[in-house]
Amino acid sequence: MNEFKFEVIYSSKKSKARVGKIYTPHGIINTPSFVAVGTNGTIKALDNKMIESIGLDLMFCNTYHLILQPGSKLIKKAGGIHKFINRDMPIITDSGGFQVFSLAFGSVASELKSKGAKKTNCTLLKITEEGATFRSYRDGTKILLTPESSIQAQKDIASDIIIPLDELPPYHMDLKALKKSLDRTHRWEKRSLDCHLKNRQNQAMYAVIHGGINKDLREESSKYLSSLDFDGFAIGGSVGKNKKEMIEMLTFTMKHLPIDKPNHLLGIGDISSLEECIPLGIDTFDSSYPTKAARHGFVLTNKKGIKLTKKENEQNFNPIDKNCSCYTCKNFTLSYLHHLFKAKELTALSLASIHNLHFMARYMKDIREKILIGEI
Repeated sequence: MNEFKFEVIYSSKKSKARVGKIYTPHGIINTPSFVAVGTNGTIKALDNKMIESIGLDLMFCNTYHLILQPGSKLIKKAGGIHKFINRDMPIITDSGGFQVFSLAFGSVASELKSKGAKKTNCTLLKITEEGATFRSYRDGTKILLTPESSIQAQKDIASDIIIPLDELPPYHMDLKALKKSLDRTHRWEKRSLDCHLKNRQNQAMYAVIHGGINKDLREESSKYLSSLDFDGFAIGGSVGKNKKEMIEMLTFTMKHLPIDKPNHLLGIGDISSLEECIPLGIDTFDSSYPTKAARHGFVLTNKKGIKLTKKENEQNFNPIDKNCSCYTCKNFTLSYLHHLFKAKELTALSLASIHNLHFMARYMKDIREKILIGEI
């Protein structure tokens, strides 16, 4: 399979939700789909063969981090990211643009609450028309990330889906500055696309829709980027400081995106958000939430979830979920998991992560079935 293709299998009559397939050189992505985040070429606490056995079709890796360690040239020498990390299934990489945002203004959580503020010790040195200049958080080396260098790095990495360089403005940015940022992002994305089209290398490229929480700018971004030769669309930037604002902005934005191409919501994938976003017609979602929660001893269930370190689990000799077929639930009890976390054993992080990712894979499979039978 060498060509990228998107096929809509079924469109709901009840909502904008749809079931589809994204064909890539490394396999099919069934949509709607949850995408786990493997920042450094691995999902924390797990190896890539275990991830494949869980059944998550797509994995997200971060170009910025891979540039710094081990370097995109080394990954190319190894035969590309799939051979280097021993993953046979599809991989998507970002551009590094997210770091322009996070290194300058702090965490996404703070930003969504409109608390982001320019950091005095940030490693972002400057943003110009050419690109963004950083200092490596590893050794202080000065790095210029341009649309062209980001795409070249992603060509070296050889992921299935790549993303053009963009700037992620903070929630609190005023309209004049937001428009300036959007115009520059559009120029960067066009340069990225031009670089990509010189050698597609069996990779697809998703544009990133920006515009903050300004509907006029979101519409402008959608229309401009839709006019270019992108294979799909990612929705990026701040989409609101609360769930209501986010859903309103996504509902508006989705109306302006082509229905014959796949779309992706960047950085959001908690269950409550998925429940509201899938009926809008969004196809894929990436988030580190399930694995981050697992490492903090919180496992997902169809109810409220379970905090493994609670005293009530000390003598509970049942699995997390009797109906779950994941490796963890088939082999270990809540009592044992409680013990591992209390003893600070690294195995605890792996077992909890396996369960949470399996839960997400099963949840999305159930969602696809519900769309097909008209429940969503």
